[in-house]
Amino acid sequence: MGQEVRLFESEERMTRSDVAAFVRQVADKIESGHVVLRQGEQEITLDLPAHATLEVEVEDEDKGARGIEHSLELEITWFDDDQDGPLEVG
Repeated sequence: MGQEVRLFESEERMTRSDVAAFVRQVADKIESGHVVLRQGEQEITLDLPAHATLEVEVEDEDKGARGIEHSLELEITWFDDDQDGPLEVG
C-alpha cells in the first residue's frame, strides 16, 4: 500500500448560499475537466479524466457538550490511467 499525502486543505465557515455557490463553481470546473483550487498561498491544479468515482457519505458525530455534528462529504477519486471506458457503479 502507498502512503497518503495531503496536497491541499481548506476549511471555512460560510453561509448556506455561499457554500452552494462554491459547489456550483467547482461542479462547472469538474465538468470542464480542469479544476484550480486556491486558498491564500496554497494552489493546486487538477486535471480530471472523463470518468471518475463519486462517493457520497452522510455522518452524525456526537461532539459531547457541543451536540451532534452533521456532515455531508462528496469525494471524487480517479487514477492516473483512468480512460474513457464505461463507468462502474457499485
